[in-house]
Amino acid sequence: MSEPKYKRVLVKLSGEALRGQQKDGIFDFSMLDRIAASIKSCVDMGAEVALLVGAGNIWRGAKGVGMNRSCADSMGMLATMINTLALKDALTRAGVDAVATSSSEMGEYAELYRRDRAVEHLSHGQVVILGGGLGNPYFTTDSAAVLRALELDVDAAILAKNIDGVYDSDPKKNPDAVKLERVSYSYIIDNRLGVIDLTAAELARENGLKILLCALEDPENIIRAVAGEKIGTIASDE
Repeated sequence: MSEPKYKRVLVKLSGEALRGQQKDGIFDFSMLDRIAASIKSCVDMGAEVALLVGAGNIWRGAKGVGMNRSCADSMGMLATMINTLALKDALTRAGVDAVATSSSEMGEYAELYRRDRAVEHLSHGQVVILGGGLGNPYFTTDSAAVLRALELDVDAAILAKNIDGVYDSDPKKNPDAVKLERVSYSYIIDNRLGVIDLTAAELARENGLKILLCALEDPENIIRAVAGEKIGTIASDE
């Protein structure tokens, strides 16, 4: 197996993608197993992996119509914990030593996130799953992924989403949209491209974080990204 190009990575998984092709329920368990198998391959390759997952398969806090925004976002953060525990179970079944953490106290369900403790887990080959977002409303899981990636000093953040990269316009609205192999954060921000939260893009730009965006439809794209294959779009202002 090849050496990883990126020794330590944070992989942000689309919550919505965990539903797969299912019309009912919140999980496609075969998708969870495929993701776990891909993460195992990355660990076996020698990569240190932190995971963070959204909650789009369960709840989107910002879209809590008529609700107090803080309450709606809190529900979204709790929903990420359901996905966090599901991922931990899938990884454990795949033979991967994984630790579930939370940005808020969760008692017996997950340990409270602390940067130094998370780095220790990673250095021992354990996958660290970062649940609960940032623990504060008004911030998306994209922002949580960028902040945790910076805290953990990763070589790159991989955003595995429902789209296979960054396009110059919305491919759902424009059939002639062109996928970009590389893109600057300035371009994303100036053109208000929705592929990543703008707050997250600004934070990544200010701190020089490299982000690789790829499609989670095929979880093996995560392996390819960690190995340094050309896939999706690289976002960077280098």
